[in-house]
Amino acid sequence: MKKLAAAIFGLLGTTGFAAPGAAQAPAPYRVMAPLEQYLIPDRATEIALARSAAPPSISADAEILVLGRDGYERAAAGTNGFTCLVERSWFAGLNDPGFWNPRVRGPDCYNRQAARSVLPTYLMRTRWVLAGISRREISERTHAAMAAGQIRAPEIGSMNFMLSRHGYLGDGPRGPWRPHLMFFMPRMAVSDWGSGLPGVPVLNAVDPGVDPYTLFFVPVAIWSDGSPVDQAGGRHDM
Repeated sequence: MKKLAAAIFGLLGTTGFAAPGAAQAPAPYRVMAPLEQYLIPDRATEIALARSAAPPSISADAEILVLGRDGYERAAAGTNGFTCLVERSWFAGLNDPGFWNPRVRGPDCYNRQAARSVLPTYLMRTRWVLAGISRREISERTHAAMAAGQIRAPEIGSMNFMLSRHGYLGDGPRGPWRPHLMFFMPRMAVSDWGSGLPGVPVLNAVDPGVDPYTLFFVPVAIWSDGSPVDQAGGRHDM
């Protein structure tokens, strides 16, 4: 659990939230990098990376989105209600120091409930980012959308898979972090899930008053390809 607690800050760069009270180290990513640095030139590579977010029994039949110059685009239709994509750094919390990190590649696979009620928020944010909107204005627009009811509470059961051994979730010790399941909830007390208590394997990331959701995540022992996580909690290769 101590290792998990230490590693949580590595995951926060791409889960969409920042921990309350967390020390914010000086970040080199103060502005958005040139768009080309966020794009994956080969569409087939991005599709394969997106599908690696979940086991093939799910991702093979999922809808796949890839990042284009104006936002995410459908690259493959799905039949099972899941939607897989490769998130970029702006899926991070609005206060996250890695918000503009062009190296981030986080394969996600959202279930039906999350694809309907959570993913649209991040797709909208992506369109704002690619339109050149500043982070401050993105925050203001997000709060306005919440007040107008355009960003609503996640549907019951909203979750996604982040089980790819090929993702890059942030610099330094962040790396790929661990395979994990993510659960999206409305703003709520993390104590309702027992998160943060000794021996409880439920972690959380929330920045109250800033981001629209409370996120809980549970590390698991295998990657999407069925291979085990090593004892250090990392993947076997880069």
